[in-house]
Amino acid sequence: MNNSITPIELHHRLLQHENLLLIDVREPFEHDEFNIGGILIPLSEITKHLNNISKDKEVIFYCKKGIRSNIAIQRLQEKFPFKNLINLKGGIDAWKKEIIL
Repeated sequence: MNNSITPIELHHRLLQHENLLLIDVREPFEHDEFNIGGILIPLSEITKHLNNISKDKEVIFYCKKGIRSNIAIQRLQEKFPFKNLINLKGGIDAWKKEIIL
């Protein structure tokens, strides 16, 4: 089971300027419509961008609902020894509902 974080927990940590890396695994058009500042690496390309994924700090993956980001984490952890990957629970939909009031 992957580690996860709620939008409220993530928002709080971002406000505290914690050293986190955000990765958006959605498609470019989704990222352009709305994003929370993460770098864009679509799910289909995730294993091609290992050099962009930090091993030294927590990496928060997000997508629309939290499904694709969970898949990205599973794919990475199956092949590589990542222990610092965290899924944004509910994705951008939950972020919009809980943070943008």
